[in-house]
Amino acid sequence: MTRLSPSAAKKKRVTIGKVGAAHGIHGEMRIIPLTDFTERFASMKEVMVGDELLHIESCKYHKQYVLMKFREYPIREDAMRLTGKLLTVDRSEAAPLAEGEYYTFDIIGLTVYDVKGKELGRVENVLRTGSNDVYQARRLDGGELLIPALKAVVKEINIAGGRMVIDMPEEISDAH
Repeated sequence: MTRLSPSAAKKKRVTIGKVGAAHGIHGEMRIIPLTDFTERFASMKEVMVGDELLHIESCKYHKQYVLMKFREYPIREDAMRLTGKLLTVDRSEAAPLAEGEYYTFDIIGLTVYDVKGKELGRVENVLRTGSNDVYQARRLDGGELLIPALKAVVKEINIAGGRMVIDMPEEISDAH
């Protein structure tokens, strides 16, 4: 399974949320979680918001949001300037994954090969279908290849090597 945690522009940072609208009159901001690990917010002391390191004064959960107040922005009107900015943490602070789990941003960009070593294309997106993820790859000829994220199909994922090896039925992998 691929965990949703889109990356920031710099590969060394991991996006975990986005600042939404202000909440109330005391400078709290709604944070839209962009991570499968929402429990992480409660223990955080600081976070990068855009290009600024901010200290978390308070954090609580409200409906689908996380409400945060930042020490550097005690006034609602000032805090509203953060709306739309991304919250990121250093990649070393990314939540640990179980064996066989990968971050979406690690999968995107992998070169896809068949089991015989033939290059098929490059992963451009990860689609979340509910039952299993689907890796959307761009074929060398410009066509699209949809790869179900199943052990029966995906034989190897090598993040460090930048490659994914798949074994798909010919009628699927040869289709344009």
